[in-house]
Amino acid sequence: MCGIMAYIGKKQAYPILMNGLKKLEYRGYDSSGVALMNGSLSLLKKEGKVSVLEDFAINKKTDGNIGLGHTRWATHGVPSDINAHPHQSQSGRYTIVHNGIIENHDHLRSMLIKKGYHFHSETDTEVMVQLVEWLQTKYRLSTSGALARALEMVEGSFAIVLFDLHYPDQLWAARRQSPLVLGIGPGELYISSDAMPLAEYIDTVIYLENDTFAEMNDCGSYQLYDLNLQQVIQPISKIKQDELICDMQGFSSFMEKEIHEQPKAISRLLNAGNQVGLDQDFDRIIITACGTSWHSGLIAKYLFEKYARINVEVEYASEFRYRNPVLSSKDLVIGISQSGETADTIAALELAKENGCQTLALVNVKNSTISRLVDQSVFLEAGPEIGVASTKAFTNQLVGLISILNTLMGKSNPEFSKQLNNELKRLPMAIDRVLKSIDVQKVSELLSHARNALFLGRGTMYPIALEGALKLKEISYIHAEGYPAGEMKHGPIALIDENMPVIAICNDDEHLPKILSNVEEVKARKGKIIVIKSKNVTLPKGLADCSIEIPDFHEVIAPIAYALPLQLIAHDTASLLNLDVDKPRNLAKSVTVE
Repeated sequence: MCGIMAYIGKKQAYPILMNGLKKLEYRGYDSSGVALMNGSLSLLKKEGKVSVLEDFAINKKTDGNIGLGHTRWATHGVPSDINAHPHQSQSGRYTIVHNGIIENHDHLRSMLIKKGYHFHSETDTEVMVQLVEWLQTKYRLSTSGALARALEMVEGSFAIVLFDLHYPDQLWAARRQSPLVLGIGPGELYISSDAMPLAEYIDTVIYLENDTFAEMNDCGSYQLYDLNLQQVIQPISKIKQDELICDMQGFSSFMEKEIHEQPKAISRLLNAGNQVGLDQDFDRIIITACGTSWHSGLIAKYLFEKYARINVEVEYASEFRYRNPVLSSKDLVIGISQSGETADTIAALELAKENGCQTLALVNVKNSTISRLVDQSVFLEAGPEIGVASTKAFTNQLVGLISILNTLMGKSNPEFSKQLNNELKRLPMAIDRVLKSIDVQKVSELLSHARNALFLGRGTMYPIALEGALKLKEISYIHAEGYPAGEMKHGPIALIDENMPVIAICNDDEHLPKILSNVEEVKARKGKIIVIKSKNVTLPKGLADCSIEIPDFHEVIAPIAYALPLQLIAHDTASLLNLDVDKPRNLAKSVTVE
């Protein structure tokens, strides 16, 4: 869960690295560092965000046409200058940056200590670079040979870039289960964790495949190898630069920008012409995902079971593979991931394929690991999502899932399918009106003084309550929980007092009388009540301390509309608390470790 940026060519590497690291900072921002080759090696690294490194580098030696850069999200070892990447081997010959986890690092570290190696950091990454040096020294291997042997010995996931002082005009890069992109320019090469930071420089890339590595030189030449040192050829892809270049366009944060991009993002998805060829010969759908993506899957469960009458199970990907699930060729397994690189979701889909299941993915990043793994993909077309707290990817996930429902209903209920098509066509304009009309200021001010909050919903509004609570705690650090409103009396009602804000989501559906009764229970215990409701809902007088009203939507579409005020509430609450909305503490955007 880190960002890698490297360059080899004829240009000055430092500004390219820093520009790339700033764009990759959403992937990790506990610490950062760069290594630059300029006759000797300059190694600069600091705890904190990239801006701290940038300040530290003032008046330091930063010239050189070869460089490695890294932003870190800590897995092994606390955030610190010492644990920041790049890391060096004992002799200083090798320098490395690494994303992922070396699962057998303890065993390898013990072995290397017995061989006389000393470690300065707590990281598993330092184990990798020391291992390369030991193998090269012991067996008198080439750097490529030592790297290949090291990659065979390590267990886990990695994306790495390696520099060798003995060959100061070369770089090596390798990956396993962690993304790495090789960008190809005239007489120059770029390496990054994703294509987005490369878009302003080049439009030709190779998405490196598992257990392959690249050997590169400063003339722009490269060779790709497998772990047996056999040369391999991998496809070259074109990237659309205008789709990847990002800026805040006058908004206060990327998250705010991405919230307001949702109408256009949904339009892109609806106009993309994604065709899902579903084999109807399945008895069950299993949706597997993590975090926000899990919430979108849970909403799909309600909708698919009610309208398509198909049994749907929704699984946390991190639990799915470890509980030895019963799977068969009669199962359709749907994986949902914004990045397409979520390690747990990848593992769950691999398990599904091993058991003969049909597989489908909803992903936002083309050429991602998940998109290449499954039988077919629905690309979300949301565009780059930089804010760590997902917004437009979530609503596009819902649109994508509704489109799958529509495909399932097309033959069995054409009238319903036609109605749903019409609702989807109106959706971008409708949610644009919602975003322009709702005012969440009073709610955000109330929440900014709270330490805890409870979100309540029923039916499809229950997963929306979960999502609203997740958004608030992710970026405001206010403890928040989402709950099925009917379950509140079975425990959480003990928490209700005059200091507890309770956000109730009251859609005009069959659940309305029940949730209003649940809200009355909160009112009787002096809880502060915030209601988000459709305009057709009339609240009992004096029930709500404040409310937000949105237009009435079809039941299938309504979860998308109700997500919008909850996103804005979380954003504005965090802003009132002067917090970094886009880079909340301890979180990273692309979760590439288990």
